[in-house]
Amino acid sequence: MKISILGLGYVGSVSAACLADRGAHVVGVDVDAAKVNWINQGQSPVVEPRLAEIVAKANASGQLCATTDVADAVARTDVSLVCVGTPSKANGDLDLQYVCRVAEQLGTALAAKKRRHTVVVRSTVLPGTTWDVVRPILENRSGLRAGPDFGLCFNPEFLREGSAVADFDSPPFTIVGVQDDADARLLRSLYSWLDAEFIATGIALAETVKYVNNCFHALKVAFANEVGRLCRATGVDSHRLMEIFCKDKKQNLSSYYLKPGYAFGGSCLPKDLRAILYKAKMVDVDLELFRAVLNSNRTQVELGVEMVERLGRRKVGMLGLSFKAGTDDLRESPLVTLAETLCGRGYTVRIYDEHVRLSQLVGSNKAYLEQKLPHISAMLDDSAERVVADSETIVVGNANPAFRDIVARMPADKQVVDLVRITKDLRGLSTNYHGIGW
Repeated sequence: MKISILGLGYVGSVSAACLADRGAHVVGVDVDAAKVNWINQGQSPVVEPRLAEIVAKANASGQLCATTDVADAVARTDVSLVCVGTPSKANGDLDLQYVCRVAEQLGTALAAKKRRHTVVVRSTVLPGTTWDVVRPILENRSGLRAGPDFGLCFNPEFLREGSAVADFDSPPFTIVGVQDDADARLLRSLYSWLDAEFIATGIALAETVKYVNNCFHALKVAFANEVGRLCRATGVDSHRLMEIFCKDKKQNLSSYYLKPGYAFGGSCLPKDLRAILYKAKMVDVDLELFRAVLNSNRTQVELGVEMVERLGRRKVGMLGLSFKAGTDDLRESPLVTLAETLCGRGYTVRIYDEHVRLSQLVGSNKAYLEQKLPHISAMLDDSAERVVADSETIVVGNANPAFRDIVARMPADKQVVDLVRITKDLRGLSTNYHGIGW
């Protein structure tokens, strides 16, 4: 495959060298003549383990060269990877001047080509940028249309400085945002040598994946640092603690808690967060992130209330009351809070939960429910069908598998507020269906 790579900074240099090392013919492009000269002399423009040797080898074999001429590079290749920088503006927004400038040059070059060319944005850009910003520039400059006349894709990188070559050769997955199958096949071929799952999806989703990854990495660093502050103040070895913490691949380092949905609740998470924040206050340690978690959780509870209120229906049926399907634990269940709030605002609330039976509730579970919903006996119904029939808005509160069929068979005159994503496949659902985070 013949590839041009626009931008020979960190990502561009690593991508150019590694693709050339795997047999592609690569033409690097940069406005900086010094970077171009380094590549053409077999030298790496950036410092990165193993990269200098790969650049030297690829250049010596004729697989890798560089130029300052975008039109020449596009004329000699079939695919262009855009790897220019997207620095921050003072207000926090991205500065897209380099992306736009390259798009203009690519568009002009595309107008002169007689065969189909594919443009792949690899720079980190906000969701919607590739299609809403880059595409119009390419189309205006070329007189062509994305899709029928040229390919336009997004392919984020996940390279860590210091291990970028290893990361390029062994990614967790390869994700490409595409508009048609032809571009998906092309990029699958480009990365065919990788032993990693190839994921073809929508362009905006692929753009968002990059941001969510980086935000989560930042969150993990901040989390570990707050743990370290608390441990130092309480005489606990933070590194040994986190070493043990990371051994749990079932919950701590997994997808278990990473599915958008309603607020957390139950007898552990809210209570333990409050307790650790109290302990931190006692030793004069400020755990901003931990405190923000509780605030964020309250916001999610309030969002559920707002979704019901926006629909303007006064009769609400709730499918599920316990904080987790398959249990009867009501302690600090966000669904109890939701029901309590709606009742306080004058809504008629009916509730079905096969595991919640007043005659079987005991101890703190019973006390909590009686405190929050003293009229619960008038709300509970042992028939989900009756709750649906007597309500105008149906709230799906936990992931009881039986609720999937209920939602699938929901009458068209009912509004559905889904707090758990009861079904993965949303196709064919009524327009009266509303997901809290999807």
